[in-house]
Amino acid sequence: MPRSSQPFGRSSLGQAQSDRREVISGPAGNLRGAVFMVAAMAGFAIEDMFLKAAARHMPVGEVITLFGLTGTIAFILLAIRQGDAPLPPAMLSRPMIIRSGFEITGRLFYSLAIALTPLSVASAILQATPLVVVAGAALLFGETVGLRRWLAILAGFAGVLLIIRPGLEGFDALSLLTVIGLIGFAGRDLATRAAPPALTNMQLGVAGFAMLTLAGIIILAVNGDYRMPDRVGLGLTLFATLFGVAAYTALTVAMRTGEVSAVTPFRYTRLLFALILGATIFGERPDAWTLIGSAIVVASGIYVLTQNRRA
Repeated sequence: MPRSSQPFGRSSLGQAQSDRREVISGPAGNLRGAVFMVAAMAGFAIEDMFLKAAARHMPVGEVITLFGLTGTIAFILLAIRQGDAPLPPAMLSRPMIIRSGFEITGRLFYSLAIALTPLSVASAILQATPLVVVAGAALLFGETVGLRRWLAILAGFAGVLLIIRPGLEGFDALSLLTVIGLIGFAGRDLATRAAPPALTNMQLGVAGFAMLTLAGIIILAVNGDYRMPDRVGLGLTLFATLFGVAAYTALTVAMRTGEVSAVTPFRYTRLLFALILGATIFGERPDAWTLIGSAIVVASGIYVLTQNRRA
């Protein structure tokens, strides 16, 4: 969820690059970065699992609001610990305001998707975010994207269509929540490129979770469904926050270790963790078309990332 400014879920490559990077070069650095990236993706998948479970005990808007508040407090404390102002003036810059708008959209709709649709399906669709980011960078920033990468991007989009199957039997309109969410995350990632470089990962974390809190408040205002949280729901939400913050920290370490293009493909392990958790915890059984579409999205994303490295 907070996931990833990024082409990479609730945190991001864009965020990590906007902060100071201490690259450990060579195979050892790439291996260390890959290990931390896998750990981060496992953490984000577990975070999503706890949020989905919490939504069975409390209204969705209430879960998102509590998750956003606890995450905001956690990142404020982390920012203070490393000597950063939690809310610097740069937060009110035009790029950050635009970024916040996309952040709300992404977090709002992806959080709803986690609560209302199978975890494995939502995670599979979200894996197309890097493809949208690359396409957006080409169209908005004039970055060079060769024919092969354009074909890979189109193949990835076709994979998403196989997962949601619009107009066909098995189509679930709620899966479009994730599509809107990934567009929001992609817009956030692109806007992050223009964000003031002085902003650190912890400060961007404060902004991200603050927007998540606002998204939860919007849901509560619309449906008016609020009640005192029970102990189980509150506990699940707190566990989601712990894993979310830990995963974000691991992601930051991963993106500061080794080569970015060598480390980032491992972010697709998040889908594997989501499939395992969805099956074991929620009894989800993705059909063949969902699995095929997921494989196409992942393969397309890895190809685009590795081709970018060669370029």
